[in-house]
Amino acid sequence: FVKNTYTVMDNNVLTAVPLFLFMGYLVERAGIVAKLFFAIRLASHKLPASMAVAALITCTLFSTATGIIGAVVTLMGLLAWPAMVKAGYDKKFASGIICAGGCLGILIPPSIMLIVYSVIAQLSPLRLFAAAIFPGLMLAGLYIGYAVFRAWLNPSIAPKPAAEEIPPTAEIMKEVLVSFLPLFSLIILVLGTILAGIATPAEAAAVGAFGALVLSYFYKTLKWKNFKESVFLTAKTTAMIMWLFIGSWTFASVFSYLGGHEVFEHFFKSLNLQPWQFLVITQIIIFLLGWPLEWTEILIIFVPIFLPLVEFFGVNPYFFAMLIALNLQTSFLTPPMAMSAYYLKGVQSRNVELMDIFRGIMPFLAIVILAMVLMYWFPGIALWLPETLFAN
Repeated sequence: FVKNTYTVMDNNVLTAVPLFLFMGYLVERAGIVAKLFFAIRLASHKLPASMAVAALITCTLFSTATGIIGAVVTLMGLLAWPAMVKAGYDKKFASGIICAGGCLGILIPPSIMLIVYSVIAQLSPLRLFAAAIFPGLMLAGLYIGYAVFRAWLNPSIAPKPAAEEIPPTAEIMKEVLVSFLPLFSLIILVLGTILAGIATPAEAAAVGAFGALVLSYFYKTLKWKNFKESVFLTAKTTAMIMWLFIGSWTFASVFSYLGGHEVFEHFFKSLNLQPWQFLVITQIIIFLLGWPLEWTEILIIFVPIFLPLVEFFGVNPYFFAMLIALNLQTSFLTPPMAMSAYYLKGVQSRNVELMDIFRGIMPFLAIVILAMVLMYWFPGIALWLPETLFAN
């Protein structure tokens, strides 16, 4: 236990965790996301389900600033959900949008989950970030496509805004420039320095945290009270993640020391499976584990059991990581432990029933599975960018 605790705490890669968390909390507490949602909402007003599209785009961009699912769902549940319902959106449809969009943070880099996975699997966090970009954008695009198509088929679930609610084009452009470009520039700065190999994830996270402070000063929205809350929440969440990591890592070490991994490996190898059969079985197991467990337990306790088999079956470890990253989206969307649903219910307890949230989530759960199938058919979605950037 002592040795594992020291090993975990001494890992330099995990330095990025509190820094990325701090960046995310600063962006949240400074009210930058609210400005972003309002601007994108105006810019997309001609599309069917324009507010849903704006919410999903905002979730996608906010996810690049924080990997904290609870923060994204809670904030968008307070910000976008009431606005959609007030505009006449179906509550189940609006709930599905918020819960699914809020889960993108564990997939889209810089993701806390990918940093933890890199430590567990001894993979390059840079390559994992590069591998996750297109799958993350694909999943967000599928969500947006579904929202637009659903509203086009049935306009009553997402009414278009009244003409008098839309300001002149010049005012819309001004809002977009002021709200979108600074945050987008920060995202490009953080991800760009990582993918270009200029900075490690920890160094880029430090730059991002400083950049979030500059943005807060630019918008003049961050008060001293909110800054202190950001520091406190960063410390609290980091402590939770680290102790989960220590406990789970110790469990996995004891399991391996007692020969558990060898029994598991022998069983799988004796089945004479094809690589595709191995992938299907492992993803079904992880999908089922997502019903009662959260991503941290699945990732740190169960995934290490499969990792030695990845090489045996000749599966690309980064491709396997992306399948798991997509699959872990379902751990937030599958009842009865669909945490994103409980986050939304927590902030809208009197306005929506939990079963309505679950019903709204189901189509997005199917979309995640579709995304996994597409990535299996076209592995280049995950592998092209890291192979291109890090060919040597």
